[in-house]
Amino acid sequence: MKRFIITLLVFSITIGAFAQQINPYPKTIQVTGSAETNIIPDEIYVIVTLKEYEKKGTGKISLDKIKSDFLGYCKNIGLPDSAVSIASYEGYNNYPWWRKRKTKDELYSSISYQVKFNSSTKMDQLVDKLDDDATQNFVIAKLSHSKIAEYRKQLKIQAIKAAKDKATYMAEAIGENLGAAVTITEPGDAFAPDLYRAAQSNSYAYLSRDKDGVADGEKGVDFKNIQLRFEVNAVFALK
Repeated sequence: MKRFIITLLVFSITIGAFAQQINPYPKTIQVTGSAETNIIPDEIYVIVTLKEYEKKGTGKISLDKIKSDFLGYCKNIGLPDSAVSIASYEGYNNYPWWRKRKTKDELYSSISYQVKFNSSTKMDQLVDKLDDDATQNFVIAKLSHSKIAEYRKQLKIQAIKAAKDKATYMAEAIGENLGAAVTITEPGDAFAPDLYRAAQSNSYAYLSRDKDGVADGEKGVDFKNIQLRFEVNAVFALK
């Protein structure tokens, strides 16, 4: 009988230890923490499309001259070479851009550049210098920030702290104490898409400017801020 009681006791202890291994945190609280901020973009990516054209009394203005003038304009306003890159080449009349025809119906070539600005002021300066006849399109493709990775990191830290603070006061409301973090899940950060990436229809308008280079009706107006938001799901033990 004594052996049976000892065996039963050992079996009960083993079952209890096994149960604790399965669920070491029988009481938990799950919360969501969030953090958000607005930042002013300092990286403005623009696609500028230039094309050959006919000028009365001169004939066709070649793409080589148009390219040379454009790159000169970029240099004159202080843009570094690294801020300008070729996005694409195109040709009209369904012929490759590199084929040349000597008839009046010859091919007209075009080139698209991606230009990276750090402010709308620089962008305005380039717009003022562009050849209107050669400029086919001027489209804002993307807005970003040079330190966006650091902003995201700080938001994640703030979101985790917010989750812990929330779990603490919720636990105290029911007479419990907050224990260790059991799990922390990162669902992802969110950007406001209409602020981060400009739609193709939002082309930059060529507006008349005053002597200070400010467009009519745009004094003091700049790009909308980029909205960054981050959430984290966390589970804490209660003790």
